[in-house]
Amino acid sequence: MKLFAPAKVNLYLRITGRRDDGYHLLDTLMVPISLGDEVEISRVDGPPRSVTIHADASDVPLGEENTVYRAARAFQERTGRDDPIAITIRKRIPIGAGLGGGSTDAAAVLRGLNDLLGAGLSTEDLMAAALSVGADVPFFIRGEAARARGIGEELSPAGPLPRLAMVVLFPNVPVSTAWAYRNFRFKLTKSSNENNLIGKLDTPHEVAQVMVNDLETVTVGRYPRIARLKERLDREGAIGSLMSGSGSAVFGVFADEADAEKAFAGFDGEKDVRAYLAFSLT
Repeated sequence: MKLFAPAKVNLYLRITGRRDDGYHLLDTLMVPISLGDEVEISRVDGPPRSVTIHADASDVPLGEENTVYRAARAFQERTGRDDPIAITIRKRIPIGAGLGGGSTDAAAVLRGLNDLLGAGLSTEDLMAAALSVGADVPFFIRGEAARARGIGEELSPAGPLPRLAMVVLFPNVPVSTAWAYRNFRFKLTKSSNENNLIGKLDTPHEVAQVMVNDLETVTVGRYPRIARLKERLDREGAIGSLMSGSGSAVFGVFADEADAEKAFAGFDGEKDVRAYLAFSLT
């Protein structure tokens, strides 16, 4: 069974607080995009409960540290199934980019195993299993634009959004999500619009007006090239540019597909940056 595992971008990300256990509280608007990995799942001969992972990228861990492995284990624990499983990941989403590559692969495994093995888990069951793997994983179970709060697990539908044409740039520098949150510092004073609710977003220009990411203050300070890539996207005609998640990928939203294609052509094949033409999947 082959599944498409879409990446995501954060159109809006505010840090609203921190729990006693150190986890940060978020208010973020996430949208799946057409850039994605391919995850293939099959039932194989082998010891009960065995999980074997293959990947076409050398920097993908193949053991228990992989979210895909943890997702398979979470599925087995929830269902009691002990079928030996092989999972192949064909990576296109850069690792350490803030695009949700590990989380979306994990969600694909949960959905795929449920279908492949006929386990009959409901969406709510899959969401609960996903949360045990990681805070971003439940978002990819539904695979639709959503506003996430709490530590990312409190999801609500975002409502209709326009189809967004964008250029995604990865500067070939992975960023640790844990490092970014650990080094985030709250401002002593907050701007008046810091925690405003996201209003109705009917056009790409309205989306561009709400694009903000608190974690840029951390990641750009250490990796100034992120800011330079944002500036270049703006020069290429983006109506809004932003770092996704904890970085290091940045993306520009364009007024229409033709503008996005023109900007992408300027980056395609350039050294030291991976460029992707992508569209929102809402």
